[in-house]
Amino acid sequence: MLTIIIKATERAISCFDFSINLLFLVSGDEGRKFIETIDVKMFIFVLMRSYSIYSNTRIVFMFLGGVILLFLVAPLVGMFISVKSPELFSTLTDNVVRSSILRTLLISALATVAASIFAVPLAYLLARRTFPLKGVVEAIIDLPIVIPHSAAGIALLGFISRDSLLGSVADSFGITLVGSPLAIGLAMAFVSVPFLITSARDGFAAVPIRLERAAETLGASPFTVFREISLPLAKRSVVSGLVLMFARGMSEFGAVVIVAYHPMTTPVLIFDRFNSFGLDYARPVAAIFIVITLLIFIILRIYQKR
Repeated sequence: MLTIIIKATERAISCFDFSINLLFLVSGDEGRKFIETIDVKMFIFVLMRSYSIYSNTRIVFMFLGGVILLFLVAPLVGMFISVKSPELFSTLTDNVVRSSILRTLLISALATVAASIFAVPLAYLLARRTFPLKGVVEAIIDLPIVIPHSAAGIALLGFISRDSLLGSVADSFGITLVGSPLAIGLAMAFVSVPFLITSARDGFAAVPIRLERAAETLGASPFTVFREISLPLAKRSVVSGLVLMFARGMSEFGAVVIVAYHPMTTPVLIFDRFNSFGLDYARPVAAIFIVITLLIFIILRIYQKR
């Protein structure tokens, strides 16, 4: 490889020297004086050296990126290849599977909408206000991301059980939280709302504060400024956070399986069938769920970019 580069460099220099001599004949004395100030060989060497480094770096980066893409795609492709058509068809017609998928999507969507009512204003405050212990608040928001989700489920179970204050109040109204769709929604929101808050906060922080100040000087109330200026300009980041929260909540297993094994969400159903009947019985459910979630995610991403 080095020999090829050296030969190419020598040819380029010889061709460049010929071009320089031709320019000498055409441009006269003034052109000759200007051209003689250029270190031609050094110029060619630096040019080809830069191209060689750039080319090699690009190849290395493409290889490394291809490895990680292969790591992400290969298990999914292998799973789809191993699913047989009769098994896939029977799973598609299984009412238990269809109801679990619908339940998962619906609860995740409702949890996302409900949490956004509280999360978006909090994100705006974090982006625009400085207050004592702000770093502690941000650390608490990120905590559900780093703790094991089984631990999050245990914490939630203690929070909504009949022995807790919330559970006892709900029980007095005849409402049982543990093992209910509401418990599933709480678990989904607990582990996924940090994605919404973080994305929305970054979006609000990117909005020029001078626009908000100008609106305030014209008599707009703080809520009007938020509604008419801040939120529309940060819309892309807010929608991105909503999509991430919905997708993360939809895929949650660890916290959900502790607070509500029944009614089953699709991740819990996949685990139940794998644990009870083995891989062949769980794989078709996983394949169908992945396809459905991928289609939904693509649609949401397209809408986000509009």
